[in-house]
Amino acid sequence: MVADLSAAFLPASCPLLVVKVGSSLLVQPDGTVRREWLQTLVADISARHKAGQRCIIVTSGAIALGARRLGFDKGGRASLADAQAAASVGQIVLSGIWADLLEGQSLAAAQMLVTLDDLEDRRRYLNIAATLDRLLGAGAVPVINENDSVATEEIRFGDNDRLAARVAQAAGATGVILLSDVDGLFDRAPHLPGATLLPTIDKIDGRVRVMVAEGSSSGMGSGGMASKLDAADIATRAGIGLVIASGLRDHPLLALEQGGASTFFAPREGGSARKSWLGGRLTVKGRIRIDDGAVQALKNGSSLLPAGALSVEGEFKRGDVIDISADDDIAIARGLSEYDAVDAARICGHRSSELAAILGTVPRSVLVHRDQLVLL
Repeated sequence: MVADLSAAFLPASCPLLVVKVGSSLLVQPDGTVRREWLQTLVADISARHKAGQRCIIVTSGAIALGARRLGFDKGGRASLADAQAAASVGQIVLSGIWADLLEGQSLAAAQMLVTLDDLEDRRRYLNIAATLDRLLGAGAVPVINENDSVATEEIRFGDNDRLAARVAQAAGATGVILLSDVDGLFDRAPHLPGATLLPTIDKIDGRVRVMVAEGSSSGMGSGGMASKLDAADIATRAGIGLVIASGLRDHPLLALEQGGASTFFAPREGGSARKSWLGGRLTVKGRIRIDDGAVQALKNGSSLLPAGALSVEGEFKRGDVIDISADDDIAIARGLSEYDAVDAARICGHRSSELAAILGTVPRSVLVHRDQLVLL
């Protein structure tokens, strides 16, 4: 499996790779940059670039760097205001570091700052995809971070693991490497006796999620293993392989290629680009609960009919993204609603022949069409 894993991320089989670098790898606990280590990573990226592989870097570190320069405690995360201010100062420093190191390898850095809304809104998502395509075609290396200086608690990724997976979706990447301060996913907290590294995960199910331990060993970043599992779910749903590997060693990409410890999440069979975008969304406008018959119908590839709906939650309009769940509140599907919340609630549980009389108009026959729906 190690050989297969290393081959899966080489230029010949992975023409576009997203590499995510966490704060704990980029910034020392005292707030200084691990510049010598970064030089080895950039050397790895340069070698892959010369071999024909294009790379996108998703980088953390702006808040940590800015906090040191502003003298903020708790790494700049004591409050949202501190994080936004620290990011404003640190992002300039962070961009300069990447630009300088990439220039040393004759590579042009291209900064992109994005928010959650940029990737949740379909039109803006496609704009980002087009910009990335043009930059990569021109030979530049996009360096992407969340725009923490303007993001709020309600509209932010909160970690760059999920951002990396969404960027990979938008760019059409075939692989994502999350460089972390651990070797990968263990069957229990890594510090516990007998903890075993899991080299391959074929399916992210309840058993795998139970294994996940929250938190980063450094305490500097905002992500943990839970966010990495979310990222793996987003990436693999889009047919993209994802690996968690340690970045504590020099030349981390070369080390992975040579069989370094890691956890590989196998990609699922890819669906349409639109359905991948739907499945990877992190925000929804509402929810429709459905009965057991409708659950089975969706699993068989049908649309969601009003007759199978039990209740409606939230305030949404036609075309908004909603979750669909059984009575246990666990979302089994996600899609674009054909009705606003008020009308959807009015026709819940009714047959198609009854809709015109209820609404007083010529109705649409489904609540969510199968072409605008993805199973989770």
